[in-house]
Amino acid sequence: MPIGVPKVPFRNPGEEDASWVDVYNRLYRERLLFLGQEVDSDISNQLIGLMIYLSIESDTKDLYLFINSPGGGVIAGLAIYDTMQFVKPDVQTICMGLAASMGSFLLVGGEITKRLAFPHARVMIHQPACSYYQAQTGEFLLEAEELLKLRESITRIYVQRTGKPLWVVSEDMERDVFMSATEAQTYGIVDLVAVQ
Repeated sequence: MPIGVPKVPFRNPGEEDASWVDVYNRLYRERLLFLGQEVDSDISNQLIGLMIYLSIESDTKDLYLFINSPGGGVIAGLAIYDTMQFVKPDVQTICMGLAASMGSFLLVGGEITKRLAFPHARVMIHQPACSYYQAQTGEFLLEAEELLKLRESITRIYVQRTGKPLWVVSEDMERDVFMSATEAQTYGIVDLVAVQ
């Protein structure tokens, strides 16, 4: 039996017969989006396209972003975050498994009061990193300056969306801070922990 994305039957409106579509396309039609990998430009562009398309289709029905991600690219993640804030429908975020680094940033970026973590989910925050170790001295300084700007921007967003003081978030972003679902709720990254 081949391994791949499962197919499910789906009947398009106005058609008599159902056709087989992959499970993710079926779930997209229900406004359920998934980030189940490292954040890169490919998944970023895919999620941005889906959010914009679905918000054009209906700007009153919420979107649901399920997150199980180890993090990833800062710029690609910021593009997703900005789109979440731009589209008219509320974007509910749900952490299942792990939301680390940029994954936790997207989790906190959901509509306030509509951010959820499953009971055994883990959340991790830390400062953004860059690949300047391969750069020459001049480029290193420019890249370090840009990294500081990105860090300041990300820190301010965490402050705004969690209600934590700037000094607390800044200090916590100095290292990897892992949290359980209830600790993430106390911190203000999520609003609810799903009950079993």
